[in-house]
Amino acid sequence: MGLSPTVRAPASLAVREQVFVHLSRSMAFKLIGSGILATIMVLSAAPVRAQSVGPITPPPSFEVKKIPAKPEPPPPPLPADEIIHRFTQNEDLNKKLYDADMLDQTVRVEELASGGGTYELTSQEYTKSDGERYESVLKAPASDLHYTEFSLEDVKFLAGLQLFFLTTENLPEYKLSYEGKEKLDQITTYAFRVQPKQLLSKPLFDGVVWIDDQDFSIVKSYGQFLTDTGNFAASFPFQMFEVYRENIQGRLWLPTYIRSDSEVKAQQGTVPIRLIVRSSNFRPNTIPANAASAKPSAH
Repeated sequence: MGLSPTVRAPASLAVREQVFVHLSRSMAFKLIGSGILATIMVLSAAPVRAQSVGPITPPPSFEVKKIPAKPEPPPPPLPADEIIHRFTQNEDLNKKLYDADMLDQTVRVEELASGGGTYELTSQEYTKSDGERYESVLKAPASDLHYTEFSLEDVKFLAGLQLFFLTTENLPEYKLSYEGKEKLDQITTYAFRVQPKQLLSKPLFDGVVWIDDQDFSIVKSYGQFLTDTGNFAASFPFQMFEVYRENIQGRLWLPTYIRSDSEVKAQQGTVPIRLIVRSSNFRPNTIPANAASAKPSAH
């Protein structure tokens, strides 16, 4: 799941090794031995209209990294509760803008092996008055995947996952702990570990968010979605998501680049696969409320 902004460079992917501090042993991250390193998030942005094509720093090659431990971070310059208060208020505005906008989105799956293929779909995403997220296909899906399968239904599932905003409304469902300051490219951020207080039937985010120290808005997130039965995407090849947001205007940021790395079993062994979702051309929603539309994206 813009026009004329003040663009700030999204964060470097390399910071992944530093931010996951004091992770609970119960956290189902599957980073060791699964080959999954990736993305999530979605969010933010302001009154409109500009975008770029993703992080300035190119993503690294596919590889598995372990999460190192680090000592207790020094206290932030502001109380952690104040930082949380500020960025969740901005999340309210980010979600409101995201729901009011429509955007173009390209979903691409790549098999990172000799003779591997790709799947690509370009669609238009928007929210209707019923609160559901819909998509209209702009370019028919093209696929020559050899080792795995990917479908339009999978794209709809992804679009639903992307609609996570850590707003003041859903903040009571989470426990947040401050993990220290991190430099992401030219942006100084506050890193917070985010965990569900109680697992429910609906998917809840479990991971890390990075908060810009000037705009107090989420600029990056990394994690998974959990329910009381386990990982919400357990039957899906991609489960961990890394989401980069871009400053569109003012203090609001929207997700423009999402990535997830995984692997599938093939006759000759495991084959690395990668998911890339790029969002662009954020603009006011012009779809009439009573207009016929494609099926809603899965939530």
